[in-house]
Amino acid sequence: MNAFKMSKLMLAATLLLAAAGATYAEKADSSKPTQITFDQLDADDVKQIKTFTGNVVLTRGTLLMKSPKAVVTEDPEGYQYVVLTSGPGVQAIFRQKLDGAGDQWVEGKADRIEYDGKTELVKLFAKAEIKKLEGPKVASQVDGEFISYDSRKEFFAVKNTPSGDSKVGGGQSTMVIQPANKQPVPAAAPAPTTQPAAGK
Repeated sequence: MNAFKMSKLMLAATLLLAAAGATYAEKADSSKPTQITFDQLDADDVKQIKTFTGNVVLTRGTLLMKSPKAVVTEDPEGYQYVVLTSGPGVQAIFRQKLDGAGDQWVEGKADRIEYDGKTELVKLFAKAEIKKLEGPKVASQVDGEFISYDSRKEFFAVKNTPSGDSKVGGGQSTMVIQPANKQPVPAAAPAPTTQPAAGK
């Protein structure tokens, strides 16, 4: 497959996933405090770097992130940047509720996840997967070696190498979009048959 065809395919996948729902990440999450549970912490207050290890769970409103290890840095403005890394047999995961009607969520997993608290951009590296959920039902899913997800705009970009670049021969990504849950149109009732009156 040449580079032109590949770029067209990836653009189509991105547009299809975006079209699967025009909702956005829960806006209230950005103003909520961050809570982190862990087994061990190493903190460098001068550099504003905290390294959490062992069953790390980070929550902020509806945003949930889990991994065996998380490195959290904070900039002078107070924005947090999180790098989640996997362990043997355990990937890093994130999950967040989407604004809008209904019980809609986005969740993802990868060998490494980077979260930018200022732009609310999530990057998933290596064996990446993102799903959009409507309640327990998977509405759409994309798998690839690299996925970038803008939680403010609900915009996805998928690349075929873990470095975040697309290369010819680098592998293919997969996308599944479930059919819309449309109610079937009830069948028209058959017209009543008329019986001739008795005695005629």
